[in-house]
Amino acid sequence: MMEEKIVDLTPDGYKKLEDRLDYLKTHQRREVADRIRQAKEFGEIGENSEYEDAKSEQAFIEGEIMRLESILRNARILDIREIRTSIVGIGSRVRIYSSKTKEETEYEIVGSNESDPIEGKISNLSPVGKALCGHKKGEEVTVVTPNGKVNYKIIKIMKS
Repeated sequence: MMEEKIVDLTPDGYKKLEDRLDYLKTHQRREVADRIRQAKEFGEIGENSEYEDAKSEQAFIEGEIMRLESILRNARILDIREIRTSIVGIGSRVRIYSSKTKEETEYEIVGSNESDPIEGKISNLSPVGKALCGHKKGEEVTVVTPNGKVNYKIIKIMKS
């Protein structure tokens, strides 16, 4: 069996994954089981695209349930009291200034399982997250992007 690695999660990220798992187990499973039952009523299973679609969705849901259970089983929930504001790390909220766009942006550094760039949550393993981690307020970091190098200056480090 593969050794499962420890997954760093913020308390909020852990709760969201728990909620997602609960939704999959209580609602999605039941919905797809109903779809399979209805599709069987359409006749010959071998030529029934509704049945095949429902079975594929069922396999996806079960795989997602297993993935989420593994993440939650191996989660290390970050203690918000231990997050430092002197150095960027998981759980930090960081305000940075881009020399390219001349704009300030704020990101929350999170583990890869809870990243959501639309919400301003970037993974510590993403190019920007990786570049920022371990640095202090006032320091500049360079991130290599597909469009070239971008320099960021760390303006402020806060707790999430």
